[in-house]
Amino acid sequence: MVEYNSPELSGVFHALSDPTRRGMLAELALGERTVSQLAAPHPISLAAASKHIRTLETAGLIRREVRGRVHLCRLDPGPLADAHDWLGVYQRFWTARLDDLERILRDAPTTPQKQGDDQ
Repeated sequence: MVEYNSPELSGVFHALSDPTRRGMLAELALGERTVSQLAAPHPISLAAASKHIRTLETAGLIRREVRGRVHLCRLDPGPLADAHDWLGVYQRFWTARLDDLERILRDAPTTPQKQGDDQ
């Protein structure tokens, strides 16, 4: 069970709240990338990219390895599992509601009534 007041979970959702960081994570899901490679698709400076990467690191979503002057980043999907577990509660909620809607629609009359037909 995921602890709902977990600072780690809050950090993950904070990191995921920004589209640039989500884009970086999507890129890292394809494999290891340098900071420059992560910054390239976005209209941001390397300094701004580094701030986004630090946010992802703080949330535990990526690991950075320094090889000489090159900083290589890789995805660490572990914290995403906790976020997925937390969201699973709402998946069950919406699945139940959509099942109810499907039942209502299936049981509804199929022929539309014309105005004045209700008399």
